[in-house]
Amino acid sequence: MNQDFLQISERVLKRARAAGADDAEVFLSEGTNFSTRVRQGTVETVTEATTRALSLRVFVDQRVARASASDLREETLEGLVRRAVERAREANQDPFAGLPEETAAPPSAEGLNLYDPALEALTAREKIALARKTEQIGLELDPRVKNSGGAGFSVHRGEVYLANTRGFQGGYRATSCSLGLHLLGQEPGNDAQVSDYWYSATRQWARLESPEEVARRTVERVRRHFGARKLATQEVPVVFEPLLAAELLSDLFAAVTGEAVYLRRSFLADLLGQKVAAEGVTVVDDGLRPGGLGTQPFDGEGVASQRTLVVENSVLRNYLCGTYSARKLGRKSTGNGTGDGEAPTNFYLAAGPYKPEDILRTVDRGLYVTRLMGQGVNLVTGDYSRGAFGLWIERGQPAYPVHEVTISGNLRRMLQEMEMVGSDLEFRGPIAAPTVKISAMTVAGT
Repeated sequence: MNQDFLQISERVLKRARAAGADDAEVFLSEGTNFSTRVRQGTVETVTEATTRALSLRVFVDQRVARASASDLREETLEGLVRRAVERAREANQDPFAGLPEETAAPPSAEGLNLYDPALEALTAREKIALARKTEQIGLELDPRVKNSGGAGFSVHRGEVYLANTRGFQGGYRATSCSLGLHLLGQEPGNDAQVSDYWYSATRQWARLESPEEVARRTVERVRRHFGARKLATQEVPVVFEPLLAAELLSDLFAAVTGEAVYLRRSFLADLLGQKVAAEGVTVVDDGLRPGGLGTQPFDGEGVASQRTLVVENSVLRNYLCGTYSARKLGRKSTGNGTGDGEAPTNFYLAAGPYKPEDILRTVDRGLYVTRLMGQGVNLVTGDYSRGAFGLWIERGQPAYPVHEVTISGNLRRMLQEMEMVGSDLEFRGPIAAPTVKISAMTVAGT
């Protein structure tokens, strides 16, 4: 346990009580971030920064106020506490405000595989060389791929500590790293450029994809865009590749947060216990998945992380709640609280039985989505409309790429018509999904 953080939190909580707070919570963080970007072999940026910050919540007669600081000197924190308590007294009373009740002790951070000392051992030169090598390999794999949007490598090391006046104390260290590449291609005799990207992200250095793998995947994705055509508007099956299925799942997460439900901003409000998706569809939020990029022993309020079934074999079982929304809905916190809403841990669509190529073989005519653009999701009604790039499928095989189309439907109907789920689930962030097939959506073209 960080003794410096322990001592700071004890002093701040003591001051908050002395200033008149009924309860208080302190969240301390310290992190070092390194990032570099290389383009055409030239290092464009190298950034390394270490930050320390304190966030304070105080409660006075069911009134709440928040304050934060990056200056942790005694005189600064003394004024911070005083002003926070003063603002709380001026806030509106809220019967649902307050710290979590006593909960189960969080799991040991050591068992969750969150920290890798190997990442701290990398030198700046090694990190830059990794990005440069990734770009160089990508530019040599195909003569039609001759320009680069850049290769980047980043490393994060952080430590957090949370304590409150109800007796909770907890902290942990975590690391993460990512390697990505963006390339541009041009077909002979065609002035138009096409582009795509790929990346790998993990908490463990040994699990990061190699420069060769990242470059190869990027070039393969660029090649898919050569020879693009336009489409006539029609209703057809739509298949989302994993990266895009994860974007679809992020919309689902927004609809199952306790905040969205109690504010009546979700098309899934009042549907607990009802069938909301196709048979076999299961969605999980798992804060205990070892090594997950969303894994944590406790949430932003000190509630122990857990594995929560959100959708179980098509049936909506749970909303994801922090302490406040749980009280509003008469439920229990699921360990997703931030103190000001909810956040995912490892939120994912469970893998299905189908290989991606087997899913494509079931499509006589349809669209395989490889890129989404813009924002067009109404969480109240579920209406969905996004610009898209993709591959047109004929007789179960990719026929040619398509650009400048819009795919539209309704999220509730899309869940119910998610007729095939792939076996290719990979985690590249806190939200993940395998390949999925929606039986019918409108693809609007020319």
